[in-house]
Amino acid sequence: MFDEKVLEKIKGGKEKWDQGPVAKTLAKAPEQKPVFTTISGTPVERLYTPLDIAGLDYERDLGFPGQFPYTRGVQPTMYRGRYWTMRQYAGFGSAKDTNARYRYLLQQGQTGLSVAFQLPTQAGYDSDHPLSMGEVGKVGVAVDSIEDMKVLFDGIPLDKVTTSMTINAAATVLLGMYLALAEEQGVPWDKVGGTVQNDVLKEIICRGQYIYPPKPTMRLTVDLIEFCQKHVPRWNTISISGYHIRESGSTAAQEMAFTIADGIAYTQACIERGMDVDSFAPRLSFFFNAFTNVLEEVAKFRAARRYWAKIMKERFKAKDPRSMMLRYHVQTGGVTLTAQQPLNNIVRVALQTYATALGGAQSLHTNSYDEALCLPTQEAVTVALRTQQIVAEESGATDSIDPLAGCYYVEQMTNKIEQEIDDYIKKIDAMGGTLAAIEQGYIQKEIQNSAYRFQKEIESGERVYVGINKYTMEEPPPTNLLKVDMSVGDVEAAKLKKLRAERDQAKWKAALDKLRQVSQTDENVMPAVIEAVKAKATVGEICDVWRDIYGQYRPKEFV
Repeated sequence: MFDEKVLEKIKGGKEKWDQGPVAKTLAKAPEQKPVFTTISGTPVERLYTPLDIAGLDYERDLGFPGQFPYTRGVQPTMYRGRYWTMRQYAGFGSAKDTNARYRYLLQQGQTGLSVAFQLPTQAGYDSDHPLSMGEVGKVGVAVDSIEDMKVLFDGIPLDKVTTSMTINAAATVLLGMYLALAEEQGVPWDKVGGTVQNDVLKEIICRGQYIYPPKPTMRLTVDLIEFCQKHVPRWNTISISGYHIRESGSTAAQEMAFTIADGIAYTQACIERGMDVDSFAPRLSFFFNAFTNVLEEVAKFRAARRYWAKIMKERFKAKDPRSMMLRYHVQTGGVTLTAQQPLNNIVRVALQTYATALGGAQSLHTNSYDEALCLPTQEAVTVALRTQQIVAEESGATDSIDPLAGCYYVEQMTNKIEQEIDDYIKKIDAMGGTLAAIEQGYIQKEIQNSAYRFQKEIESGERVYVGINKYTMEEPPPTNLLKVDMSVGDVEAAKLKKLRAERDQAKWKAALDKLRQVSQTDENVMPAVIEAVKAKATVGEICDVWRDIYGQYRPKEFV
């Protein structure tokens, strides 16, 4: 992009600047830190110039929005056409409690629903299972059967909203309930839009909400993708998630690299099933984190878009431009929230929202300022939603597409992160792919090492964390926190007892027998799952069929 003579002139000018004004200033007053780094630990230079991006080729590396390599965005007009989908991840207590929150959020201008399921549901257990005791409705909504799903979406037409469901190991069951409910509402499946997370590899890597071993888990994942590709064309069949990888302590580059590695594994599994890459890849979606270092976050989003486009085009020979588009949802960084001085979190979330807007996301959830203390209160979730709306409508970040393109620092950081992604992918390929790398503990160890480095920086004071290791203050105990009544467990257990007593036992047994039979063949399980949920089989009962057939996963311990 730059003439050699111009670069030489800039190089000479920078040397004079370093030896003159900078040297004189440093002699009088040293800089605040000996080394400046991003949150990920990447060194940050004092100044960036065209010298740092001398090899940048505009057409090859940037291009135009909506065109390969999609560095500058996946849509030609981006937010000038419409803003990202504004979602607020919500779920607590009973389906009735959460339905009320959904209705409130939709009234306040939210444009998509995002369901947080309770931990027992995520682990494939019913609310009355002994392991569910004390966890029912605490960090998500209790959904045990299709009857709960009906209450959860009461008064919400499924052809008028898009719904994102954060569910992984039990994804086929919850999507089966959603599709059965759509039928009951009279909504054709080709009118149903949304996303199901369906990403168990990241559960095995870092989050822990897995049930079955990797191989049968991948089978269920691909069954869902294959079924939706044929019958639910507007559904995003997987949300390949780097969010939890970052929450576990990874760097920005690791978040992108390990998520893309998972995406490669899912893509390969679908191709091995016999699916043409362009038949399913346009509906692959991603889920990323947003931290407070705005420029690093913008760079990582741009780098991941460019790298994924190249992977799909060069490795998987995709022809459809939509297959090469990295479309993604973002959630602001939960791990960055502090219980100390919680109102500071409003500023953190605003910066993370701004980074997301500048980075070009398709969907966003903003965390509430009180989430380090409790499930979000109505006041806090309203502030979180308003944060998105203010950034969208008032900040100017949405007026121009990829406005930081050409910034020497951002372009250099984009290139650096892309190179780090490529280095990791090559290492993982050499190990035999993502599953092999997970089994060897490689990905887990890389994340753990990064988390350890970051924690050491906080504890030593090397990295400032406002309200934690600097600018601390005495505070009164927090008040007006949202608490889920412990009685919700008893209520859900009573509902389950009634459901089991009143359902058609013959129909229920036949449906589960059919599911068991199909699950031991190569036949797609989704039709049998849908029939089972219609027969009022519960989440736990369906998952127990697979526990019997596939067993439960027990990860190795790595030292």
